[in-house]
Amino acid sequence: MKLRKSTWRWAVLVLFLIIFIGIALYPLPSQDAIRYYDRETGQMKTEKIAGESWLVWLYHNPVGEATLSTLAKRKVVSTVYGNRMDDPGSAEMIEPFIKDFGVDMNIAQKKKFDTFNDFFVRKLKPEARPIAGDSTIAVSPADGKILAYENIHNADFFIKGTRFDVASFLDDPELAEKYREGSLIIVRLAPPDYHRYHFPVGGKVAPNHKIVGDYFSVNPLALRKKAEIFWLNKREYTVINNPIFGKVVMAEVGATMVGSMITTFKGNTVKKGQEKGFFKFGGSTVVLLFEKGKIKIDDDFLKNTAKGFETTVKMGERIGESL
Repeated sequence: MKLRKSTWRWAVLVLFLIIFIGIALYPLPSQDAIRYYDRETGQMKTEKIAGESWLVWLYHNPVGEATLSTLAKRKVVSTVYGNRMDDPGSAEMIEPFIKDFGVDMNIAQKKKFDTFNDFFVRKLKPEARPIAGDSTIAVSPADGKILAYENIHNADFFIKGTRFDVASFLDDPELAEKYREGSLIIVRLAPPDYHRYHFPVGGKVAPNHKIVGDYFSVNPLALRKKAEIFWLNKREYTVINNPIFGKVVMAEVGATMVGSMITTFKGNTVKKGQEKGFFKFGGSTVVLLFEKGKIKIDDDFLKNTAKGFETTVKMGERIGESL
């Protein structure tokens, strides 16, 4: 007896669902832990990752990768989740988050928050982040973990044989030429970090240049699979014209679940350590570009990066000096 077309359709649909669920639930490939150096102690540590299983599934499972391409990298997902973090009901997540990640609240300016985002973008007491050195010293723009490259042109970027594409990142080939053999510093902010970012040097600044892009995760678990994330994601940057360091690019890169990047500075002249803005919910990244021969990045960052490891840093902490 011949099967009707509708029966065949249902059979094919059921078979597709069985295959889809089977692949989706297939054991995730094991991933090397994200290890980094604690700059203060010199010890190697292992990072606790928020949503680790989700990240591995998205970037290392066939169904996860399909979900990433069609949905997870889209602005709407990050916007919806970011809006949820602005809802008063999200405040109930704060205390468990603080306990789970050991967030130091003693240095926060206030202790009570109306929403999770209110907590997430918390300000710190001024004395918690002193600004290092004089005008010849560049400081970290944010709390996080650093990767540093003395010469972008000669350095592998996450995956062997991959170079950081400055022209695509800046969306300006002419400007990018200034940094073709320059220095690159990447500060990755994880969800538990302080999420306001500050100028690494002072000087005259141009208006922010905004570039529309995707919302891939910037976690190393994702970058191991897709190193080009930095020049695919939404980003914005400012050029700081400093009499000692030359033209320094400071860029903020959006990521999965980052609701938005909010600029808070005004005017066309800024001081080292002055707040530039903040990220709403999510982990993200600040990228610095220096022209060739303008900065000597501190050795510990360069050595650890060469070995494939990030190094912790605090906003205002020294990261290099002028040449």
